[in-house]
Amino acid sequence: MTARTGRGDMVLAAGLAMVAAALVWKFELIRRTYFRQDDFMFIARGLEQGLTWDYLMRIDWGHLMPAPFAIHWAMGRLGVYNDVLAHAVTVSLLAAAGLAVLRLLRVLFGSRPAILLPLGFYLLTPMTLPSTVWWAVVVEILPFQTALAMALSSHVLYTRTRRFQHALAAAGWTVFGMAFFVKAPFIPVLALVLTLGWLNRSGTRRIWLLYAAVLVPYTVIFFRQLFTTVQLTNVTFEPALPSAGVAAGTAWKLLTGSLVPASLGGPWNWQPIGDDYALGAPPAALMWAAGAAAAVAVALSVRHRRRAWLAWTMLLGYVLLADVVPIWLGRAAQLGADLAGFELRYVSSTAVLVTVVIGLAFIPVAGEERPWLRPPPSWSRRAWAPVAAVVAAGSVWSVTAFGALPLGRNVEGYVETARVALARAPSGSVVLDTYVPAKVAEPIFFYQYARVSTVLGPLAPGPVNWTERLSGPVGAPLMFDAQGRLNPVDLDGVTVPAGASCTPVGADEVVFPLPEPLPGDEWTVRVAYLNGAETTLVVRLGGSQAEVRAGRDLGVTYATVSGAGSELALRTIGGAGACVGEIKAGKPVPAENGTPVPARPALP
Repeated sequence: MTARTGRGDMVLAAGLAMVAAALVWKFELIRRTYFRQDDFMFIARGLEQGLTWDYLMRIDWGHLMPAPFAIHWAMGRLGVYNDVLAHAVTVSLLAAAGLAVLRLLRVLFGSRPAILLPLGFYLLTPMTLPSTVWWAVVVEILPFQTALAMALSSHVLYTRTRRFQHALAAAGWTVFGMAFFVKAPFIPVLALVLTLGWLNRSGTRRIWLLYAAVLVPYTVIFFRQLFTTVQLTNVTFEPALPSAGVAAGTAWKLLTGSLVPASLGGPWNWQPIGDDYALGAPPAALMWAAGAAAAVAVALSVRHRRRAWLAWTMLLGYVLLADVVPIWLGRAAQLGADLAGFELRYVSSTAVLVTVVIGLAFIPVAGEERPWLRPPPSWSRRAWAPVAAVVAAGSVWSVTAFGALPLGRNVEGYVETARVALARAPSGSVVLDTYVPAKVAEPIFFYQYARVSTVLGPLAPGPVNWTERLSGPVGAPLMFDAQGRLNPVDLDGVTVPAGASCTPVGADEVVFPLPEPLPGDEWTVRVAYLNGAETTLVVRLGGSQAEVRAGRDLGVTYATVSGAGSELALRTIGGAGACVGEIKAGKPVPAENGTPVPARPALP
């Protein structure tokens, strides 16, 4: 065994150990995560539909992702919210991405100890946190990162060997990436820049034809689906740029508040968004210090390393075209510069490219002639250790600070408590179809996909009668509380007490003054009755009325009316009269004096 071969084996072993150690470290974070927000919508859509072309090729706010949709479809049929399976998939995808990046660094730069520095950056950087803790992001970005690293590795091998199998592999990994993430079409662009700067350009015509053969049909399909897919808002996509101020602010903050700090171990501090997620919130002093450090690193590399300027230009161009422009066209106007600019999810997919650029800026490519413009200063060989230590320490600090959040515990507690409640509910129970808490899925974003029937309905072992509004003589209706328990329904509003005996109601309206007027809104009215025969009640509030059935003997009936007023009016139609007791009007709420099921949340 030669010394070079032995050193290469040691570097490979060290790289594999680093990947394994990173997986062990991140597993503690992964196992505490749970499904959140978009995850429930995607799994619910998968349960609603078959594995069809229309389902897979639907574009969700600019994202064409048939493979993630297929995974969500399968997840819904493998336990619905099977977090153990999700964690296993996440760890597997993290391992695949880490190994792919290690392979790319070895292929591009050779199996030299210097590649362990950019590998360590990729394994530690907080930039990848969103693709570790959020299921919907995991199944988009981690496969893309794997595809990017594997495609570039195969591309490099093709330029060196001219073996067509490597060209096919590069194109195949590009197609694989396209199935998962909308930024995958940039892989051939990055391969082109890499070729122009550091690889052998002669005789590569076949691979560019292959790339064109996959890019053209993808582009046709993407834009056709983009402008025909109906979004949750019942409109098709209409690209529109935000104001110049928001556009500039978003780009600036994404660079200086997310990309640069995360590349140097930041953001060090977080702004929680609910219990289970957070935006980067780098302290101003550290943000400016990170910017200064990045400027020094760029300047030093450009001064000493041949074509380092091209590496940094490639990174900047990718960030502007693949990260910033989609945000401008899609969400910047709604989110604003701060929410969009400090969201690490928008640069999470860029971590592999940053890793490669760090290598290109400071490490000669394998076989590269005259890699240096001028010899690196002697102190540079000693400077990397403290710099790497500071960045690593900052990364560990940032990830640990993120891990201090409750993460998925509260959402998991709600869902698992609801699972128990539905298992114990009598078959055919009537459950009010309200919205789940915002911590689970925000109704303002997900509409019908944030309703309890959609999120929790798949957990029910037996039939459940879901209703958005109570109408008629509903027996013992139930509703979920904020903890996921089923409770009897009460009304929060006003009460007209029953008299000494029930009040007869016939074809002529009987007016019941309310203790206080009800403002304009949708109100649920509950009327207790004792009838000699079944009849129909007409309940009127202001100019709005509803007809509901009232049964024979003792019971209650519900009506939903939209209006305002200081009195309720009742009458009957159909001949038979009614005799009414207590009347309540208000908003449905879980009864405070009821017995919730289960008595305690499933998770302490």
